[in-house]
Amino acid sequence: MARPRAPHNPRYIWQLPNWPQLQFDLAALAAQLAQVHRAQGELMGRMAELGLAEREQATLQVLTQEVIKTSEIEGERLSLDAVRSSIARRLGLDIGALAPSDRHVDGVVDVVLDATRNFDQPLTSERLFGWHAALFPTGYSGRVRITVAAWRNDASGPMQVVSGPVGRERVHFQAPPANILPAQTEAFLRWFNAAPVGDALIKAGLAHLWLVTLHPFDDGNGRVSRAAGDMALARAEGTSRRFYSFSAQIQRERKDYYDQLEATQKGPLDVTPWLSWFLGCLLRAVQGADATLAGVLDKAQFWQRWAGTPMNERQTKVLNRVLDGFEGKLTNAKWAAIGKCSADTALRDINDLLARGVLRRLKGGGRSTGYELCVK
Repeated sequence: MARPRAPHNPRYIWQLPNWPQLQFDLAALAAQLAQVHRAQGELMGRMAELGLAEREQATLQVLTQEVIKTSEIEGERLSLDAVRSSIARRLGLDIGALAPSDRHVDGVVDVVLDATRNFDQPLTSERLFGWHAALFPTGYSGRVRITVAAWRNDASGPMQVVSGPVGRERVHFQAPPANILPAQTEAFLRWFNAAPVGDALIKAGLAHLWLVTLHPFDDGNGRVSRAAGDMALARAEGTSRRFYSFSAQIQRERKDYYDQLEATQKGPLDVTPWLSWFLGCLLRAVQGADATLAGVLDKAQFWQRWAGTPMNERQTKVLNRVLDGFEGKLTNAKWAAIGKCSADTALRDINDLLARGVLRRLKGGGRSTGYELCVK
């Protein structure tokens, strides 16, 4: 394996003489590992008690969060409707009216689904290239043309993660030079595809860190690394079913995430602190799945209650959107926007559901009148 020549005063972890022989204190992580495994088992037990339809809805909701949040971590916002529709198409789920296909959204969805659904297939350079091409279907990142489906070449200088205004940039991290990437990534892939030695959750944390350290592409390295980490988690759990979103939890702890990565890149080969943070974040993600489960049960109970009430496709779509998590109060204007209809049509839809008792009017009035679901 090609290894970069160690400088006299190495600044980054990949410059250390024994890279990539990452080390950790298993005894120091034992309690956290036990907590995560227990939480995972309890969550899977609760989900097993649900019907197939409820499990499918939970999967749809979690995967939607995963796709949206892994992009938000990088500062990119995707349409909730487009993401849900893209996942529903691929999983064959009926969610009513579907949003138009968006090839950029479809690409992110394809990466997340491939990583979690096909976790038992080898991770290869060609598969990573496929993920990268799916993330950048036009060959551009924003308005900048990038090298797609190939390792970066560093033609414009070393790969660096920087922040701050031009002329006063702060370099958080510099990745290994491009000329050693083929050998470095090959070593990573051999390790990733080998049977784990010890706890497989440790391997998931190391995989996430190792690939993001290599930063093998011009852009999209965070999303690709999180996908590889999710694939390793699916292998550790032995199932493609995912009832929690790790990326959603990382997004909630985004500053800590980047601080931990930067500290680890500039630290020793003992990455116990990174693994401790990784396991803690994973535990909080699994424990937070209770909110998703509660939402799925509430949604199922709502539709059971109103199963005999005739509704048009637009009404079903808007109510599902509210049940899936709606920010702010439901108004006539928001109904029109979600249902893609005129304000008059939205008002007719709302008045019909008010008369049937499906909705009730919130206190207050005027143009900002709000409505809520009658869930009980």
